[in-house]
Amino acid sequence: MTEPIRRIAHLDMDAFYASVELLRYPDLRGQPVVIGGRSIHQPVTQSDGTRTYSRLKDYVGRGVTTTSTYEARALGVFSGMGVMKAAKLAPEAILLPVDFAAYRHYSRLFKASVAAVAPHIEDRGIDEIYIDISEIPGDSLTIAQRLKTAVHDATGLTCSIGITPNKLLSKICSDLDKPNGITIMMEGDLQSRIWPLPAKKINGIGPKANEKLAALGIVSIADLAATDPALLQANFGRSFAAWMVDAAQGIDNRPISTDSEPRTISRETTFEHDMHARRNKAELSEIFTDLCTGLAKDLQRKGYLAHTIGIKLRFDDFRIVTRDFTLDVAINDAIQIRRAAGECLRRAPLEKKLRLLGVKANNLVTIEAANAEPIADQLALGL
Repeated sequence: MTEPIRRIAHLDMDAFYASVELLRYPDLRGQPVVIGGRSIHQPVTQSDGTRTYSRLKDYVGRGVTTTSTYEARALGVFSGMGVMKAAKLAPEAILLPVDFAAYRHYSRLFKASVAAVAPHIEDRGIDEIYIDISEIPGDSLTIAQRLKTAVHDATGLTCSIGITPNKLLSKICSDLDKPNGITIMMEGDLQSRIWPLPAKKINGIGPKANEKLAALGIVSIADLAATDPALLQANFGRSFAAWMVDAAQGIDNRPISTDSEPRTISRETTFEHDMHARRNKAELSEIFTDLCTGLAKDLQRKGYLAHTIGIKLRFDDFRIVTRDFTLDVAINDAIQIRRAAGECLRRAPLEKKLRLLGVKANNLVTIEAANAEPIADQLALGL
C-alpha cells in the first residue's frame, strides 16, 4: 500500500487576543486597538449605550503591549512593544486590558473544533497548532476550508492556514496571506515562493541571528541557500549552521507531537507561616526570585523553552488564584522568567496573607524542536 503524501497544516489564529476583544466590543472593528499595559480601565458604557475607551495617549507608566489589531500594526504597533513607545506611534489607538480567561476559553473552543475534523494535532500555544492531515480524505484546499469553517462556527473568529510537506514550511506559509488566508505549497514551489522571502521568516532565525546574517550579505532565504556552509559554521557554530542549511532547502523531518511532551513544569513552596505581600515584601521577593531561578534551571536541564509563564497563589482562606503571561518568544532564562512572573503578580489580588507561592511554565517547546534558536536572540526581545 502506498504511503500517503505528507501534508502538515499550521493553523494560526488571526490577531487572537484582539479578535476576541472585538467579539465583546464590535464597535471597535476597523479601528486601531492595542491590548496590554498595566492597570487599564475597563470600557465604560454610557446611558445612551455608547462606550468610552482608554486611549494610548493617556497611558502613563511602564508595561508592554500584548497584541494589537491589524489597523494598529499598520501604524507600527506590535506585540512586546513598550506601551509608551506605542503611544507615540498611535496616540489615538484604543487601549484595552488583557483578559486571559477569555483567551483561554476561545483557545479551547477553536482547538476542539479542529480536533473534530482532524484529530492529529500538536498544540503550540494559545493561538496556534500543527495538524497532520496526511490521511484525511480530500484535497488540501477543501480540508483547509473545512478547518476554517469549523473554527469560525465555534468561535466567530478567523484563522490563517499554511499546508506544506513539513512544519517549518507550513509555519512560514500560514503567515503569508494573513488575515483569514490559506496558503498551500508543495516541494516544487520552494524556489519560487519561499526563497524570495527574508531569512528572518524562518522560525528559529531570531533578531540577533538575522542581524548577523545581514552583516554577511545574507538577506533572503535564497541568499542563505546559496551560502557556503563553511561560512555559516564559522559564524554560527556547527549545529545551528547545519540547521540553517537544511531550513533554507525546506528540509524538516520533525513529526507531529501530540501528548508525548509535558504540558507544565513548575516550582512552588508552602510557607511555614502565612506571609503578607506587603509586610513581608523583601522575604517574599527573595523566595519569588529563587522559584524563578529554579524553574529556569529545570527548563534548561530538561531541554525546554516556555511560551507562557504563570503564578499560583494560595491564600490563608485556602482560595487559589492563578495568573498567566504569554510571550511571542519562548524563554528559559531566569531573568526573563522573573519579569514575566512579575507581570502576573501585578495582576493578582494581594490583600490577604499567603500560604503558598508558585511559578509555572506552560506551552512548552523543546529547544531542538524550536530549531535551537540562540538564547541571546530571545533575550534581546525582552518583555
